[in-house]
Amino acid sequence: MRVWIRAAAVLGPGLPGWAASRPVLRGEAPWQEAAVALPPPPGLPATERRRTGAVVRLALAAAAEALAESGFAASALDSVFASSNGDGAVVGAILAALEEAEVAISPTQFHNSVHNAAVGYWGIAIGSTRPSVALGGFDAAFATGLMQAAAGVATSGRAALFCAYDAPMPVPLAAVRPTAFPFAAALVLVPEPAGAQAALSLGYVAEPAAEPALDGPLGALIASNPAARALPLLAALARGEAATLAFPLLEDAHLAVSVAPC
Repeated sequence: MRVWIRAAAVLGPGLPGWAASRPVLRGEAPWQEAAVALPPPPGLPATERRRTGAVVRLALAAAAEALAESGFAASALDSVFASSNGDGAVVGAILAALEEAEVAISPTQFHNSVHNAAVGYWGIAIGSTRPSVALGGFDAAFATGLMQAAAGVATSGRAALFCAYDAPMPVPLAAVRPTAFPFAAALVLVPEPAGAQAALSLGYVAEPAAEPALDGPLGALIASNPAARALPLLAALARGEAATLAFPLLEDAHLAVSVAPC
C-alpha cells in the first residue's frame, strides 16, 4: 500500500505538540521530562466536555492538532482511533463498583467504558458523519491502526485521520498492564502526494520482527506506552529522512513501513 502523510501530531512527556517536539525528535534539542498537560476537549458542547476523562482528552488533543496542521475541514476525513488500554480508569472504576455490596454504576461511566468512546466524542466534537473505526491490538495497537488507516485511504481514495493513544491504568490493573505515562500520536493520511510531508509504503509480512528502536531517552519511552511505538516513525518524519521500519503485529507478523520525504 502507498499513502502520504499530510500532517502529524504528538503529545507525551516532554513532547508537548508537533511544532515544539520536532527539534527533540530530530536530536537538535535534548528531551526533558515534563508532565503531559491535557487541554479541554476542543469542539465539544459543555455537557459532553464534562463527561470526558483524561484518555478522551488525550486522544482528542492529538487528533485536533493533526487536523489543524493538515488544513482539511474535519468533514473531509474518515477516522481510525487505536488504543491498547482504552479508558482503564473508567473500566477500573466499574470493576471496583461491582465489588461493592450495593452496585452503583453511573450511565456516564458505562458510556465511557466502550473502546470507541474517544472516536465517538471526536465525531461529536467535529460534527462528522464520516466512517470511523476503533481498534485495539495490545502492544501492536499503533501498527494495527496504521495498517487499517492506510488500507482505508488506499482503497477508498479518501483522506483519513489516524490517532493512537494510551494512558496509565489504575491500581490494581496497573500491576498487570503497566503504562508509565499518557501518550498520543496522530497522522493525517492522504491518497495523493500533493501537499504531503512524506510518502509511506506499507506491507503486511507474515514473519516476526523486532520493535524499531531509537537512541537515548526517546528510545526508553517506546517500551513504556504502547502508543509510543509511533516514535520511530515520528522521528523519521521530523528529520525529513528516509527510513525502513518494522512494527510487530500479533500472531508473529509485522507491518513493514518505508517512509520517504516529499
